[in-house]
Amino acid sequence: MPFAYGQTFKDALAKLKREGRYRVFADLVRRRGSYPNADHHQASGTRPITVWCSNDYLCMGQHPAVLAAMHEALESTGAGSGGTRNISGTTHYHVQLEAELADLHGKEAGLTFTSGFVSNDATLSTLAKLLPGCIFFSDEMNHASMIEGMRRSGAEKRVFRHSDMAHLEELLRAADPQAPKIIAFESVFSMEGDFGKIGEMCDLAEKYNALTYLDEVHGVGLYGPRGGGVAERDGVMHRVDIIEGTLAKAFGVMGGYITGDAALIDCIRSYAPGFIFSTSLPPAVAAGALASVRHLKASNVERQGLQVRAARLKRLAKEAGLPIMNSPSHIVPIIVGDAALCKAVSDELLFRDGVYVQPINFPTVPRGTERLRVTPTPLHTDAMMDELIVALDRVWTALRIRRAA
Repeated sequence: MPFAYGQTFKDALAKLKREGRYRVFADLVRRRGSYPNADHHQASGTRPITVWCSNDYLCMGQHPAVLAAMHEALESTGAGSGGTRNISGTTHYHVQLEAELADLHGKEAGLTFTSGFVSNDATLSTLAKLLPGCIFFSDEMNHASMIEGMRRSGAEKRVFRHSDMAHLEELLRAADPQAPKIIAFESVFSMEGDFGKIGEMCDLAEKYNALTYLDEVHGVGLYGPRGGGVAERDGVMHRVDIIEGTLAKAFGVMGGYITGDAALIDCIRSYAPGFIFSTSLPPAVAAGALASVRHLKASNVERQGLQVRAARLKRLAKEAGLPIMNSPSHIVPIIVGDAALCKAVSDELLFRDGVYVQPINFPTVPRGTERLRVTPTPLHTDAMMDELIVALDRVWTALRIRRAA
C-alpha cells in the first residue's frame, strides 16, 4: 500500500485539536492612533476588540517618529532591500541601525537579522562551529530559538535548572577546563516574567573562562536609563560578551540583532548561513527601527508609563483573586492549568467580551502550567483595565477555574 501522506497530516492535526493545542490565528487590523483598539475580522463580520497580548510593549509601532521615518524611507528608496546584505541589500539605514544598536549596548559592533529567532539560531549555531569542542550551558527556560541554535550547532549542551546558580556552577566545575564554554540565558523570561541573574552569570563565566550570551529581547527598550535592557539597569552590560535583542517588541517594528566585540560580530557576519543567505530587512523597516531606538534612548516616558500600568493591572488581578504568577517584570501571566480550558477562556473573552488575549499552551510552557500572558502597555487606560478584570472574573466563575489561594 502507498504511504498515506494526507491521512498522516490529518491525524497530526487531530491530535493537536484533541489536546486543545491547535492554534487559531485571530484576524486583526490594528487602528492607527487608537491602539490598543483593533478590529477583529470574522466570517460574520468585523467587531472592535482590545488587544491585551501584544509584544509591542511601548506602542512604538504607532509612534509618529517611527511612522514618519518609515514613510520617508519608503518614498525615497522603495519597498524591498533588493537582496542579501552582501548582494545589494546593505543600505545606509542598515549601517546606521547597527551602529546605533552597538552604542545602545556599549559594544564595538552590531549585526541585524530578519528576526530575533534567526539572530539566536544563526549566532549560537555558528559560534559553536567556530569553537571546536564547545560546550553550551543553557537555562532550562531558554527560548526555542536559542535551543534550536544550540541543537543545530552539534555541540554538547548541558542544561541547568532555571536561574539556579549552584547547579550551573556544578556543571561548569565538572566540565573540561580547557573546553570553550558558552553560558546562554535571558534577561526577562517571557512566559514567567522573571529576571535572569545576569551579574551572577558573569561571575561564574569569569571564574570558569566562559563566554556569556544574553537574550535581551524582552528587556531592550524597556529597562535601563537608555533602554539598553536589564543588563544596563543592573550595571553589568559591559560584562556580557554577546547581547542579542529584537526590533519587534519594545521597538515596535521587526528584526533581530546581536552586539559584541568587533571580531566576534565579523565572524558571525562572515560565517553564519542564516545571515549570509537571507534577504536583508527592507529599508523602511530599518529606518523605523532606527528612529525607535534613538527615541527610546532619550525618552523614559514610555518605560515609566509601562511600569505604572503593569503595577496597576497586577494589583487589580490579585484583588479579584485571579491566579497571577509572581512576576517582577512588565509581563502578567495568569495560570489556567489546562490546554483546552485555556483556549476556552481565550475564546470566551474574545467572542463575548471583545478582549483579545491568546492562550499559551505546551510546548511553549510545560503541561499543567497553561496560561494567559497579559501584556499591558502605556496606552491601556484605567477603563480598559477595569473591563478586563470584570471579564476575567466572569469567565473564571462561569468555567469554575481555580482561583488564587
